[in-house]
Amino acid sequence: MDFMLDCPIPDLKPGVDYKDPILLTGSCFTEHIGNTLRDLKFDVLQNPNGIVFDPSTVTDSLIAYIENRPLKEDSLFFLNELWQSWQHHSSYSGTDAAAVLEKINASQARAHHFLRKAKWLIITLGTSFSYRLSSQAPGSPAAPIPVANCHRAPAAWFHKHMMTIEETNAAFDHCLHRLFAYNPDIRVIFTVSPVRHVRDGVVENNRSKARLIEVVHHIVGKFNGVYYFPAYELVIDVLRDYRFYDIDLVHPNYAATSYVLERFTSHFIDPGSRALMEEVKKIMIARKHKPFQPTTQAHLRFLRDHREKTEELQRRCPFLDFREELAYFSV
Repeated sequence: MDFMLDCPIPDLKPGVDYKDPILLTGSCFTEHIGNTLRDLKFDVLQNPNGIVFDPSTVTDSLIAYIENRPLKEDSLFFLNELWQSWQHHSSYSGTDAAAVLEKINASQARAHHFLRKAKWLIITLGTSFSYRLSSQAPGSPAAPIPVANCHRAPAAWFHKHMMTIEETNAAFDHCLHRLFAYNPDIRVIFTVSPVRHVRDGVVENNRSKARLIEVVHHIVGKFNGVYYFPAYELVIDVLRDYRFYDIDLVHPNYAATSYVLERFTSHFIDPGSRALMEEVKKIMIARKHKPFQPTTQAHLRFLRDHREKTEELQRRCPFLDFREELAYFSV
């Protein structure tokens, strides 16, 4: 007897390889994928603008990376004692405008160069709802612009808009044409975040996700080198139980995200890289080991053994960076 629905996932051929630079952008679920790949020594750059949720801000940020448009001081605004950018997450905010600009522009320049060589772009969409500056916002432009983060500004400053399927299609159509002209070798993986945006309302969240899914499948059918990974369906339709959510009943918990990442690995990572992942994982686990008695011969032997294993793996795979681990094992 089966107790779970099956969700067949076609294998990606060729799959993601260790030698492939990967840029990730999108909602907070992007960070689950990106952090896992980074910890396993993949070459990743994630969310150069910080977390972004809707198609407008995702596509606007990607086009900004392609053009490498530097922000100027008049692009910032001062609120809650901080200089902030409507195009960036609050992690870029700060008390010194020059420092904020320097951090933002350095991140954008890095994304510009990384995107040129990237072999993969992973986009995780969170919602169809877009927040746009209204005329009540101080210094707002004549036409409403989408914002990546509201920065706890008054609600009256924004107009909340659920993007239509046509708007979303147009945004990604333009963005992907620009992307493939900039980097013809890049391939794109779309996912839809299984995080429930219940503040929008349960019905509204489902409408929002449905629009994203419809657009993504249209895009996958239209462009070569564009693929869909069903993270949303794996949580909502396969796991399908509140025990796979955190206490807020909104965010998938560790068990759920681990299951999704296992399926991603088994179907979207190249088989040779999957085998290498297991070797890297053992070194990462050893690196996190915290000894109770660090001066014992047993622990020193543990360090020596893992230093030798790491050095051997480094010789076989010079494209991996084990400097931090080798320093730890050499203590």
